[in-house]
Amino acid sequence: MLEFELEARRGSFHLQVEGRFAAAWTVLFGPSGAGKTTLLRLLAGFDRDRLHGVGRVVFTERLLTDGKRGLHIPPGQRQTGMVAQQTALFPHLTAAANVAYGLRNLDGAARNRRVEEMLDLAGAAALARLRPQDLSGGQAQRVALARALAPAPKLLLLDEPFSALDGQASDLLLDRLKEWVRAHGMQTILATHDVSDALSAGAEVLLLHEGRRVAFGPAAEVLARERVRLLIRLGPD
Repeated sequence: MLEFELEARRGSFHLQVEGRFAAAWTVLFGPSGAGKTTLLRLLAGFDRDRLHGVGRVVFTERLLTDGKRGLHIPPGQRQTGMVAQQTALFPHLTAAANVAYGLRNLDGAARNRRVEEMLDLAGAAALARLRPQDLSGGQAQRVALARALAPAPKLLLLDEPFSALDGQASDLLLDRLKEWVRAHGMQTILATHDVSDALSAGAEVLLLHEGRRVAFGPAAEVLARERVRLLIRLGPD
């Protein structure tokens, strides 16, 4: 269970939104500039300065942020994994070493098994020895996903994580990921402006516009108008 009340400013942009996510999979949907990335970063514990002393985040009954009390648990202590639009892989490390970076609590054999498992899940097993500069955009996103999953976070935040993959590859990876996180009890929040991603996820959707909550509920209901537009654009089978 994730609950939050957040208000943040960045230049002329003003985010003011609250929510209560109980579903295993939730989609943040809205156009570019709606506030999806800002909200994810605040939930992950980044950009604390933008809260200006306000805001509250609670995950599994643990208080992570409370502006009024000056409480802020740093990102690395939140049991949260995040895949941002910019993969930010360490350029001097191989893909495997990037995935292993946050696994210091495991011994060598267990760490290696975990890295192999996560790279395989992300469809990146063949990339293990390559460095970021040798990866395509889509390959880098696969490795970034494996790195986020490796420490087994309780909350997974995804910001347009498959934008560099073509539609079929993105759909296949999304299906694999949904099955895996469900099996491991990992709550997931996906930010996207692609209505097909939101609908195929079969999740609850928080619809954002200009930093405000417009609607929240099952994808088929919240995105009814967008679904009609998508079907019109695609045409009949």
